[in-house]
Amino acid sequence: MSDTQIDPATRVTGDAGGLSFPAGFVWGAATAAYQIEGAVTADGRGPSIWDTFSHTPGKVHNGDTGDVACDHYHRYAEDVELMAELGLQAYRFSIAWPRIQPTGSGPANRAGLDFYDRLVDALVARGIEPMITLYHWDLPQPLQDAGGWTNRDTAYRFAEYAGLVAERLADRVGTWITLNEPWCAAFLGYASGTHAPGITNPPDAFAATHHLLLGHGEAVPVLRGHGVRQVGITLNPSAVRPLDATAPADVAAAARVDGLQNRLYLDPLYGRGYPADIRALIDAQFGGAPWLRPGDEQIIAAPLDLLGINYYNPTIVTSAPGQPSSSVHPGTEDIRFMPATGPLTAMGWSIEPASLTSLLERLSRDYPGLPFWITENGCAYEDEPEADGERVADPARIAYLDGHLRAVHEAIARGVDVRGYLVWSLFDNFEWAEGYRPRFGIFYVDYETQVRLRKDSARWYHKVIAEHGLPD
Repeated sequence: MSDTQIDPATRVTGDAGGLSFPAGFVWGAATAAYQIEGAVTADGRGPSIWDTFSHTPGKVHNGDTGDVACDHYHRYAEDVELMAELGLQAYRFSIAWPRIQPTGSGPANRAGLDFYDRLVDALVARGIEPMITLYHWDLPQPLQDAGGWTNRDTAYRFAEYAGLVAERLADRVGTWITLNEPWCAAFLGYASGTHAPGITNPPDAFAATHHLLLGHGEAVPVLRGHGVRQVGITLNPSAVRPLDATAPADVAAAARVDGLQNRLYLDPLYGRGYPADIRALIDAQFGGAPWLRPGDEQIIAAPLDLLGINYYNPTIVTSAPGQPSSSVHPGTEDIRFMPATGPLTAMGWSIEPASLTSLLERLSRDYPGLPFWITENGCAYEDEPEADGERVADPARIAYLDGHLRAVHEAIARGVDVRGYLVWSLFDNFEWAEGYRPRFGIFYVDYETQVRLRKDSARWYHKVIAEHGLPD
């Protein structure tokens, strides 16, 4: 995978008026282990917090679980062939921690490592660059029983686990992501409780945030010690803006939400320590930050090679004194999160590609020094095959992806260093608390038969990759 900066000057307009992307720009797709693998008890895999959570009545839509999902564990070879036919240049997947360490500590489970060894070999053989994410939310349940991410020891266990995986796979995998969306793991998992482990204690969300970032910082030198060439982290920074940009109260509300969603993670990762305004909020509301120790912020700021960005929709807020505090955002009791408007995806998310351009510009301006990757971008709809059982028409997804790729192209043209784009997701899958109802994939999965069907969006993306750009 190229680590050479892409020159925006190489942007060209195609013969038919389309947009070509710079030389070296990488096209790929992303998935996550619990969402597609299934085989939750195979070959010594232990339980994760998502196994426990999904089997708890009332936690997941329709009682769905990841027990089988897309059965990728048994069908990975077939799936890699589909990736090759699509023309993918990179495939980002996550490692299931409970496959490697069923109890969250101790020696590696050889059978678990063997699976990822086979997957990596299959990808490399087909010319697809593997991109590993070490943590996409499936914490081993025994670690949660000991406090999960509220327990400082979990950060050290994460670094140990990272070393076990890198020891086996670093010789063939050059790009590693430590964490996926630590904000979701912390605030959806420990504040609102809408994700595993289902805790509803706001102070725990801040402790979990710190220990996730600490685990990241502890893991970076471990990965480098095993010869890993590129190390990054994936965040879900929000394009936050005030409802009324001329109203000081709305501007202040947006700044606070930006602090909780974005700066709480970006500032320490970039060596600036935790933001002073968010530290003050934590001190005022929760009586301090006992989880923070001297030297922690230096560990978190371990030098990186890239920043992964997951983007789906913007956040619009307004000042609203007396508003009940959002369980997702502790500390926003006087802020209203505006409902999504306009055409919506099946997740109820608004569609606004221009916000991706502005977000990338803001990050490039305020947090310079690292190249960006779009490590997730996509949309969910409730797709179904047509009567012939062969075609899945999804024009709304094509329009969404086209619009957001144009937004990325515009950001590159304005000087933002974006190296690649990974569509979310390759397959329809287990969509966490929403179960199997929303479908994010560019491949349709019949969960009864495990048949995969190319949606029209997959055919469209194949053409985009082949032409290295977008049609007029």
